Amino acid sequence: MHLEHIPGRAGQTTSWPQSIRSEVTEALAASGIEAPWTHQAQAAGLSRAGENVIIATRAASGKSAGYLAAALSEVLDGGTVLYIAPTKALAADQLQSVRALGVPGVRATCYDGDSTFADRAWAQAHANYLLTNPDMLHSALLPNHTRWRGFFKRLRVVIIDECHNYRGVFGSHVAQVLRRLRRVAARHKPEDGQMAPVFVLASATIAEPAAGARLLTGLDVIAVTEDGSPRVPLTFALWEPPLMYTRGDVRSRRAATGEAADLLAALVRSEVPALAFIRSRRGAETVALTARTALGRDQGDVVAAYRSGYLADDRRDLEAGLRNGRITGMAATTALELGVNIPALDAVLIAGWPGTWSSLWQQAGRAGRAGRPATAVFIARDDPLDTYLIHHPDTLLHHPLEPAVLDPANPYVLAPHLAAAAAELPLTEPDLELFGPAAAAAVTGLTEAGELRKRQSGWHSARRDYPARRISLRGGPGRPVRVVEEETGRLVGTMDEPSAHRFVHDGAVYLHQGESYLVGKLDLDDRVALVECRDPGYSTQARGITDIDVIARRRRARWGEADVVFGEVRVTRQVVGYTRVRSESKRREAEVALELPERTLITAAVWWTIPNDLVVPLPGNRLGGAAHAAEHASIGMLPLFATCDRWDVGGLSTEWHPATGQLTVFVYDGHEGGAGFAERAFAIAPAWLRATREAIASCPCETGCPSCIQSPKCGNGNNPLSKEGAVTLLDILLAKAD
Repeated sequence: MHLEHIPGRAGQTTSWPQSIRSEVTEALAASGIEAPWTHQAQAAGLSRAGENVIIATRAASGKSAGYLAAALSEVLDGGTVLYIAPTKALAADQLQSVRALGVPGVRATCYDGDSTFADRAWAQAHANYLLTNPDMLHSALLPNHTRWRGFFKRLRVVIIDECHNYRGVFGSHVAQVLRRLRRVAARHKPEDGQMAPVFVLASATIAEPAAGARLLTGLDVIAVTEDGSPRVPLTFALWEPPLMYTRGDVRSRRAATGEAADLLAALVRSEVPALAFIRSRRGAETVALTARTALGRDQGDVVAAYRSGYLADDRRDLEAGLRNGRITGMAATTALELGVNIPALDAVLIAGWPGTWSSLWQQAGRAGRAGRPATAVFIARDDPLDTYLIHHPDTLLHHPLEPAVLDPANPYVLAPHLAAAAAELPLTEPDLELFGPAAAAAVTGLTEAGELRKRQSGWHSARRDYPARRISLRGGPGRPVRVVEEETGRLVGTMDEPSAHRFVHDGAVYLHQGESYLVGKLDLDDRVALVECRDPGYSTQARGITDIDVIARRRRARWGEADVVFGEVRVTRQVVGYTRVRSESKRREAEVALELPERTLITAAVWWTIPNDLVVPLPGNRLGGAAHAAEHASIGMLPLFATCDRWDVGGLSTEWHPATGQLTVFVYDGHEGGAGFAERAFAIAPAWLRATREAIASCPCETGCPSCIQSPKCGNGNNPLSKEGAVTLLDILLAKAD
């Protein structure tokens, strides 16, 4: 559909600051970095001078050398370094890089879920460069900080790599974990005037980096954004799969994964090292299998799949295979998106919108690291957002980067972390300032609820267990629901309870690591779903009902007689049944009723209303179908404007809502307390809703399809929907938009 040629450029070098130890500069020179790029030297100098810094330059610009130069110098001066990565693959890759430098006196190791007991004991006793992830920091290091007293006492640098991944509820939780880390580090600091540890953040792609870093850490941060690295020429192709069939008013395009498999096979056949990014684990396995089959016995063994869920040794072997050329083509989930250095790749395939521009350029940036011209191909899925982007190349390729969207003050995030902090160390009045203005009220609430006790030394935990164990950084409330294979007792996976209602209810087909499981029983009391491993030949789609009560209106924008509002709502949801959909034909063949309890969610929402007298001219007065279609399309387009996935938000539309007395369409954050997505939607509502209107109107279908108004998560089976009515409704709404 479109080819964009992005020219290369030469790099700008300089010299390392004098504060960088000679042992480190010599090791970097031996690894090929004889003279640093300008941004590497600037970041290293600021960090050594005691400044918190964020390096926000493009993918493959060598950010790691900038923070390594400063961090390893601190280690040689007698300090310790804590490196935090969002994935185990990235931490393992960074560990390999640190060890490859061979700086004498640096004792680096990973502390994560793959670490053995012996590894963890060695790390606690000897490590001065510790690589971990937010989950281990939250659940193991901080609750047991007294065992790590020596490490925290000498902590000089905290590195937060790929920090743009910390967004939404996950980012809000990580922000509070970092505040707990700062408090623990301060408690163990020697009384010799030593400064608090310096925070160094790295992100390939983020808007307003200094503001985002401050939101995440609670600290003032200097942004290094002038990129001095060279860039190879990149050809970026936009690819739309062909139309497979039209049945009546229903149009369907070939799956993006099928196109990705064909393109991956073609690249491998031409001996072009390539990586295909696929959104799901099962999709990655399927693409690799299809490409291997197409290549036959002669070349099929040079194609592999990569995803989370593999054993650590298998993942390391696959990464090594890409580096040394044993593997030419790989289909991977986002587990390989972040920072892992694979210099041999010449091409990247991106099957479906990855969720953010940050991820888009991260994935595209995997190619071209060997200095050869690179190619990236974006393959559109059959949904409203991908269809819109494939026909708007400027929007896809020249859109400004999105800012981080997170809310550390979310009461459903803040309060549990205050309870965890009190269990680590008694909370004092000065501590509350560290956790933000809402902390005092949250501590009062925890005390009244019996979670905390006030003593002369501060607030103490009133519980005997570790409160951190009750917190899921991914935002799921309470203990997770375990998915267990009934015949063997093997733990297949876990998920939060709200997701369990939709995906592992009685009779559901559950997909995990490329396997299909049929759910026999969901026991919410014991928080377990019993499954058997088999593919019944159909998938299942949950059906639900939703009600929304407006609790508070925070902000309002008047668009003539229409209103756009941001506020707090109470969402009541219930899964009432499911539909069986044949895997091959996509035919809906059976409706099955369920009896699951209602769930209540207090969250943030954006909603818009139109007086009834304005919508009378709507074609056929199909208000319900028009509002429903506009709701679906607006949710599908929101990831274009907020750093979210459509599964992070929910919606409700109605011809008349009791709280407004008018036609109303709600879009709400799907996490308790909100995740910042609805607030962002309110801030950019005119652009968001105009893009929604254009996406519907420009789709060539007659009455609606998956590329415009149909939703894969609709609890009402995508009925009723009115494409023409949605366009008219949005025209009325936007007539006097700011």
